[in-house]
Amino acid sequence: MIKRTTVRLPSELLKKAQRKAAAEGRTLTGLLEEGLRYVVSDKPAEKIKGPPIPIGKEGGGQILSFKELQALEDREYIERLNRGFE
Repeated sequence: MIKRTTVRLPSELLKKAQRKAAAEGRTLTGLLEEGLRYVVSDKPAEKIKGPPIPIGKEGGGQILSFKELQALEDREYIERLNRGFE
């Protein structure tokens, strides 16, 4: 049985989730459902090691922009989804 519910999310989190769902060719509902299933599963919690802080080589060692960091995070998230969060 499927039920409807309302959730309140920060607008930036909702926008990010919508971008991920669109990039993966799926619905926001499907993305949220998969995420909730993962969180409530009986699997032991794993710490996900984040990537090293990216440094731009061409800019004399300048840290990448926020937009570039977001794009990198989006790509890494999609890769983790494809691997099943291993």
